[in-house]
Amino acid sequence: MSHTKKRAAVVGGGIVGVSVARQLAREADGFEVTLFEKEDRLAAHQTGHNSGVVHAGLYYEPGSLKATLCRRGVGLLREAVREHRIPYEECGKIVVALDEKQASRLDDIHARATANGVPGVRLIDRDEITQLEPHAQGIRALHSPHTAIVDYAALTAALSEDLRAAGGSVRLGEEVTALERHGRAVRLTAGSLTEEFDLVIACAGLHSDRLARTAGEPDEPRIVPFYGDYFLMHASKSHLVNGLIYPVPDPRYPFLGVHLTKRIDGAVLLGPNAFLSSGREVYEGRRFVPRDVREALGFAGFWRFAARNLPAAAREARTALSSRRFVAEARKYVPALAHHDVTRGPRGIRAQAMDGRGALVDDFVISGTEHIVHVRNAPSPGATSALAIAEHIVREAVRRRS
Repeated sequence: MSHTKKRAAVVGGGIVGVSVARQLAREADGFEVTLFEKEDRLAAHQTGHNSGVVHAGLYYEPGSLKATLCRRGVGLLREAVREHRIPYEECGKIVVALDEKQASRLDDIHARATANGVPGVRLIDRDEITQLEPHAQGIRALHSPHTAIVDYAALTAALSEDLRAAGGSVRLGEEVTALERHGRAVRLTAGSLTEEFDLVIACAGLHSDRLARTAGEPDEPRIVPFYGDYFLMHASKSHLVNGLIYPVPDPRYPFLGVHLTKRIDGAVLLGPNAFLSSGREVYEGRRFVPRDVREALGFAGFWRFAARNLPAAAREARTALSSRRFVAEARKYVPALAHHDVTRGPRGIRAQAMDGRGALVDDFVISGTEHIVHVRNAPSPGATSALAIAEHIVREAVRRRS
């Protein structure tokens, strides 16, 4: 009887990829696990450029992968931060209505949150808003007391140590450019080297569509990159925000809009906005990546999306072009905030999956075969859900191979 271990590769060193590799190494007997990351460090892209919110599961369609894996992910994440002694704070979140029209939409969010099993969520009035956030204004809000904040890059680093402790390896600075089925194996190309693996799980984030196409997967969903800028509130003004202050989502618009977020280090972020990025990994300056822009603008789905969302595009363009307009969006919720109270902060790039009709793909999308699995879409709450996504993928991958 052969006891030769099978070889498994995970592509992508963000929190989803690291979580999947860790789960494989810990729970899937008989696999030798290798994680590939093209950068010289883990969590270099979406994981390291987000606001650090641990989402409770307020907005997601009950029964969807997002809803199910978000709630499961929160529990697993809390276990992991306790084990690794990573700072974690349940600072709470309020979703604030400024007028009666917005207030009426809170009932649907409350119903979804309740259906998803979000603990402690309740509707509150103007007086209770000011008890929680003395400097905030609104006529009604939804309060989620267990929404939390964490440092996802620190958590990713800790999970990678779990991976190594379980016998897995991490190969940094190795960009996987192609995956190809070869009999019962998968040929993985990284740089000038090609290796064979029995199982490959691709968690390639901003490049998930490109890598999937090399393996013969459908062209859609396509990744269209949207950048989101943040501003940082001066430390002397951080007392204006105790936790997380969010707007009520407008169903006419695809993006949430500017909100105020306390970070685990005590800093307060304003943002993000959302605007088409000039590159999938352009975090500063005016750098232009021709291939990325050409693919986005050459995709008919993008133009269908843009045509349906002209008011949202105009709103986001104003915040992209004017820092005063940006801060003005936040001042709707915290009037004491002034333009001179903030400085420009970090930028993130959202890997937004879109179909040919111009519709944003809302739920997590995981596809593939018994030999190759692709995470095609894992937007927010992807980081919150990462450990649950890993459970789901590994369980399914093992089932397909049994």
